[in-house]
Amino acid sequence: MRVWIDKIASATSNVPVRHDGRLTQTLVPREGHIVAARVVGEKSTYNQLEDLHGRMVALHDGDIIAGVLGERSALQGYSGVVPSELKVGDRLQVLNLGGVLGVCTSENPDVGRPFNVEVLGAVLVFPDFENRTGVPAHIGMNAIPVDSAPLPAVPVVYVAGTCMNSGKTTAACQLIRELSKRGAAVGACKLTGVSLRRDVLQMLDYGASWSVSFTEAGAVSTNHRNAVPVTRALLAHLADAGAEVIVAELGDGVHGEYGVGAILADEELMELCAALVMCANDPVGAWGARRILDADFGLSIDVMSGPTTDNAVGTDYVQRELGLAALNARTHGTELGELMASKVAAHSQRGLR
Repeated sequence: MRVWIDKIASATSNVPVRHDGRLTQTLVPREGHIVAARVVGEKSTYNQLEDLHGRMVALHDGDIIAGVLGERSALQGYSGVVPSELKVGDRLQVLNLGGVLGVCTSENPDVGRPFNVEVLGAVLVFPDFENRTGVPAHIGMNAIPVDSAPLPAVPVVYVAGTCMNSGKTTAACQLIRELSKRGAAVGACKLTGVSLRRDVLQMLDYGASWSVSFTEAGAVSTNHRNAVPVTRALLAHLADAGAEVIVAELGDGVHGEYGVGAILADEELMELCAALVMCANDPVGAWGARRILDADFGLSIDVMSGPTTDNAVGTDYVQRELGLAALNARTHGTELGELMASKVAAHSQRGLR
């Protein structure tokens, strides 16, 4: 079957999906498989799709899109799963802006009900030269290898948060800018979450020489099973590319379904930690983050950032009651950069001994 695909989601970026698509009615209901589907209905909120270039394009009734089967577990958005069975004509929902498709199991009233899409078929690709036999496309194709290669001896600044939208990407981008201004070749990565290119593209805008996410390692979303091997793969990839320091954002919160806890609990990954930046929305979140990091993982927070440091009320609390440094990435970016540069230098010196 041939079909014109109007909009190709960014979650498919590992695979060269063409607008002039070839489909098969044989569908594999597993995460990572790319399917074509027709949008059903109109929406006034959460009605966009991120395309391959990172541009947000509006979705309309009748649009045919290429998306990726996957799961999502979001507090401030949709949650959903891949159905156990799938056939042409079934309806799925658009679970995120990156084009992850699945059966919605929960929704947040702030974003309304998700878009419904009617499944048209699995997208075929033709990887073998001069071979007209198509293969069902999967984002594991052309992905960064996930293997057990040794971890690189490159310092990593981990940026974690208490939940979604707690200022992690803002802090990560400011750190990238400050470290790159000091002459470092900075690699950047988004280690956990659900597929969306927006954050890694922003990291490039702020001076990262290379920027990748778990999607490039073939994962639609991360969890407690795949977060550690995917993290190892991304760090090794950036080190091989030439990164002298890596800024790694941990999407979602320290207590969540995307595998952040598994990364924080991994001793080898934490040995690479030059500094841990924690972003919190409010003083209670900051208090909880400090307690969780200490009690559950035996880790110390090097600096608190995010909305809880937006003014002196939260900053004073963090410094006085929690005994932590508090620097807002938006208003004290230079100071935050200086602190992180000193942490990276100290970590590198320890590594030389």
